[in-house]
Amino acid sequence: MFLIGWIVVIVLSLVVLGAVAYGVFGALSRLGREVASFEREVRPLLEQVQATAAAAEARRDRDDAAG
Repeated sequence: MFLIGWIVVIVLSLVVLGAVAYGVFGALSRLGREVASFEREVRPLLEQVQATAAAAEARRDRDDAAG
């Protein structure tokens, strides 16, 4: 009877660990999709900021050369 109790405990532990692992891997998958989506949304803004910074630097260099 004691052996059956331990078997039940082990099986239940494996079921719980499997459920936790399934949840963690699902969350990691969702996180990866969210990061990719965020990058697609932010990429145009980043390119615009970089272009504006380059234009400001060129204007500053031009003004320094003229002044």
